[in-house]
Amino acid sequence: MARLLLLPLLWLALAGAAPVRLITQLSQARIDINTSFRGAELLVFGAIQYPSGQAPDRPLDIAVVVRGPAAPVTVRRKQRIAGIWVNGAAARFESVPGFYAVAATRPIAAIADERTTAIYEIGIRNLQLSPASGGDDGATRDFEAGLIAARERAGLFAERPGGVQITRGVLYSARIALPAAVPAGEYLAEIHLVDRGRVRASTSAPFRIAKSGFERWVYVMAQEHSLAYGLAAVAAAILAGGLAAAFSQRRW
Repeated sequence: MARLLLLPLLWLALAGAAPVRLITQLSQARIDINTSFRGAELLVFGAIQYPSGQAPDRPLDIAVVVRGPAAPVTVRRKQRIAGIWVNGAAARFESVPGFYAVAATRPIAAIADERTTAIYEIGIRNLQLSPASGGDDGATRDFEAGLIAARERAGLFAERPGGVQITRGVLYSARIALPAAVPAGEYLAEIHLVDRGRVRASTSAPFRIAKSGFERWVYVMAQEHSLAYGLAAVAAAILAGGLAAAFSQRRW
């Protein structure tokens, strides 16, 4: 009899210890880049699944991080010598995302401490760009700041505090703007649920940005048939020059 009474209590204890889950969907699993591409908008949405079936009476935070293909990047500092601008000192970073955007319910510093946001790389300043060893730390930080500033000006790095909406403590959504200069490749949307400064649940959803139409043909030719592509480019340049010369002679 005592065992039968303990079973409901054990079930309740296990239910209370069950983790919170995030259910996520993306508006698009593939985004095509063609000659008329002027950027796109990705909608990240889903629901928070609580073990008890009810949302807590305190507000929760969500951070949505979208990042694109990473690649090594060398940053060079321009310097003027004898009136001519030339490349000076340089720094190399081994893992720079081609695109990085984060949207959150509140400013990043308000939802979690520096250690937590650094672990999950939530926020542009928390990106692990993996600088190559051998350089001065101060100079490396300057180059890193310059790289980040350049990517922000191009719209390739962005932060949106207040960019995530939570409805009734259950449904969430965020819109991520993808600029026209966004690189093709494999992308990942990471969603983190933060409760009182701690990440309680995380999930991710992949998507792809790919060239299509004439853009894809040019890309494939340049990557897989470089010799033919180079010859075609030279021939096109010669043809364009000849047509321009003929046109100018007719005008005279």
